[in-house]
Amino acid sequence: MPDRRFYWGGALAANQCEGAYTEDGKGLSTADVMRKGSRGEPRLWDDQILEGICYPSHHGVDFYHRYKEDIALFGEMGFTMLRISINWSRIFPNGDDPTPNAKGLQFYHNVFAELKKHHIEPLVTLSHCETPMALVDKYNGWTNRKMIDVYLNYCLTVMQEYKSEVKYWIPFNEMNGMIIAGGIVQGAYRCGDCHTRIPENTYENDVMKLQGMYHQVLAMARVVREGKKINSDFRFAVMISHITMYPLTPDPKDVIKTQAHDLLINDTVLDIAIRGRIPAYFHKYCKDRNVEIDIGQADLRELKKGTCDCIAFSYYMSNCASAQKDVELTAGNLLGGVKNPYLQASAWGWQIDPQGLRYTINKIYNKYQVPVMVVENGLGAEDTLETDHSIHDGYRIEYLRQHIQAVKDAVADGSDCIAYLMWGPMDIISASTGEMSKRYGFVYVDADDEGNGTFDRYRKDSFYWYKKVIASNGEDLD
Repeated sequence: MPDRRFYWGGALAANQCEGAYTEDGKGLSTADVMRKGSRGEPRLWDDQILEGICYPSHHGVDFYHRYKEDIALFGEMGFTMLRISINWSRIFPNGDDPTPNAKGLQFYHNVFAELKKHHIEPLVTLSHCETPMALVDKYNGWTNRKMIDVYLNYCLTVMQEYKSEVKYWIPFNEMNGMIIAGGIVQGAYRCGDCHTRIPENTYENDVMKLQGMYHQVLAMARVVREGKKINSDFRFAVMISHITMYPLTPDPKDVIKTQAHDLLINDTVLDIAIRGRIPAYFHKYCKDRNVEIDIGQADLRELKKGTCDCIAFSYYMSNCASAQKDVELTAGNLLGGVKNPYLQASAWGWQIDPQGLRYTINKIYNKYQVPVMVVENGLGAEDTLETDHSIHDGYRIEYLRQHIQAVKDAVADGSDCIAYLMWGPMDIISASTGEMSKRYGFVYVDADDEGNGTFDRYRKDSFYWYKKVIASNGEDLD
């Protein structure tokens, strides 16, 4: 790895780890009405909390009460950066309250103080699928342009409050998720009668998700511009889930389909956030669907003035694209694809492709020429807690070893990659299924899919391995 500072660590989301969903004045968020799902079944959401239903965010893994213990474990591993999110409804319970919730503000002061004690730099996501439910009811979320000002007020409050404690900010998590899916998770809006995590692909949803995506990128530009006025040292990263795709065959039809996918899904948000312009292929995509986006001339000037400093992305797998019919499909994070015959898959059907991470880093850096951060990468698997409280997760070590080597190779190729943050450094509830049995962490959390257990923490074999990796700055991967 390069001699200059490279950030090692992990990434968490408030709705997946904090719990305490109504404690100390917190309001309901969109995550709080998402039911637990399971492998192969979409998560459902409800308009209100129902009795007898498991809503995983309500308990999370109790980070709200155990953050000191958890951060001490990250410090023991040698983390130099931790990505967390601020839960909007913990600061403004209804999203647009006249004054912020003092206890919510204090909680994150406490978290940042603990991180500083362990010499860990915070990377803060301002919106990670945690929009206040009151804004869904009031505006139908990001389909409404009024959300921009409400979100900006929340962000300005937070950035002013923590201006001396936080340098690195991510305005939205996986922004391209709006193009792929939209809905209650990404866009905080209701669409027809759809009560699943990913709504049906209808004209109504096309209109809502594309307009909502535009509102979010415009909001991000305003946050960047105003945030720099608060502290000129702030650094802002646009964040996407990179859905890496290869043509299934050399058939030019497969190649063209792959290119169209890559531009739309992966590059639309990056082109706007880094170059400050809306690309022609996105306009064509909207036109082909008879969707007319409300874009003002003043908006275009704002997009130019609020470009981001770097690119952050999640990477878990790659897929193939094909124009052929009757091809075998595979699962994914936000989007699946055609099965690659050269790759193995996880128990959840996510294809494992370390070389795809090298390819992706090089592709992003060489196209945009700004620093790149890998802010999510990891393996969801079922772990076994032995009677002596040990957890032997050699499969996770092997997965991470190969992906970290891919990061090293990309750096050697000349890409300016400045961070590797593993998802999630302790077991947390799964975003896609709400399960605890789908575990990612270096630290085992004693809880089951229904939220039962002691919630005690235990170090896995991978804990000690990653500690060694960080101490050697990535040189010792054995």
